[in-house]
Amino acid sequence: MTDRFFSELKRELQQGVHKKGHSFRYGTLATVGLETMPRLRTVVLRKVSEDLKLTFFTDKRSKKLIHIKENNKVSMLFYDPKQLLQVKVEGLANSISDAPILKKYWNAVQPNSRKDYTTAHAPGSSISNPDKVDYLNDENYFCILEIEPFRIEYLKLKRPNHLRVQFSKKEGEWVGEFLVP
Repeated sequence: MTDRFFSELKRELQQGVHKKGHSFRYGTLATVGLETMPRLRTVVLRKVSEDLKLTFFTDKRSKKLIHIKENNKVSMLFYDPKQLLQVKVEGLANSISDAPILKKYWNAVQPNSRKDYTTAHAPGSSISNPDKVDYLNDENYFCILEIEPFRIEYLKLKRPNHLRVQFSKKEGEWVGEFLVP
């Protein structure tokens, strides 16, 4: 009975990558490092595989990567205000270090977007003037992060009753159960 909700959340996540203007294009990634302080940031969803691995890009010097090395359990939140649909993903994050894969993705990044991964200083570093950011010419800090989900929650805010379904990956299969909203 939960299969149709799983199909819907999978479709919505995949459309976040391919459909221009889709609300799931941007998600909120939460990490918790050794400081035990949750950190949130918006990331751009770049790929959703058939088995629901989520892929996004970052600068390898970013704090999120440090947090993931310290604790690779992460959570992502997507929300579509038109559909009143929230999807929460919990999983394990890992960076991709395979050189041919990195090169393939790097070559697909739009030239004007590549600068995001070529700053002379790490993201979050203090600068005196936001109009004067230094960029590198021959190197980059491009990194691919992949999240392998182990739990996904679907929440539809509707009347007369909200609908909440939790999916857990058990022995390689997704198992759904309804929850009190």
